[in-house]
Amino acid sequence: MRYFNGFCLFGEEILFDEYIPKSDFCVAGFSMGAIDAFEWVYNTKTRVDRLILISPAFFQTQKSSYKRLQLHHFKNLPTLYINTFLKNVAYPSDFELKNFYKEGTLSQLDGLLSYVWDKEKIQEVISQGVIIEVFIGKVDKIIDASSANDFFSKLTTTYLFNHKGHLLH
Repeated sequence: MRYFNGFCLFGEEILFDEYIPKSDFCVAGFSMGAIDAFEWVYNTKTRVDRLILISPAFFQTQKSSYKRLQLHHFKNLPTLYINTFLKNVAYPSDFELKNFYKEGTLSQLDGLLSYVWDKEKIQEVISQGVIIEVFIGKVDKIIDASSANDFFSKLTTTYLFNHKGHLLH
């Protein structure tokens, strides 16, 4: 299995064991890592049977002012931004993510905030025989779960968990 980490995280794949099949032909990613996993699958010639997108970073319905504000706070108040970010990733649980923290960059944040999920690219991956499963927590404090669910559920097998957040805890 190939796994792609979320923004400012490393090693968090152990938190998603129940969602990720143990297979050499499975690719998975969490949050920003879902973008990276999708793009890797889209561009690879390697056999992939299943793509697991856990709480995919989905900001294409947000206003540009929201994105600018995120970048501004990350650049000017990095410690406060990261502490709030990690708390919001864990919400509604009080799970401590500091052991999984890895410093992220402004460029990474800009990339995930600016990424636009392309329906045609998703359909192309599916047409190659890849099963795409998307897992979303309804009380996610990082992404607009409703908009993400509306988008992905029209294209993929999508699971929306009523009382879970971004971390699906």
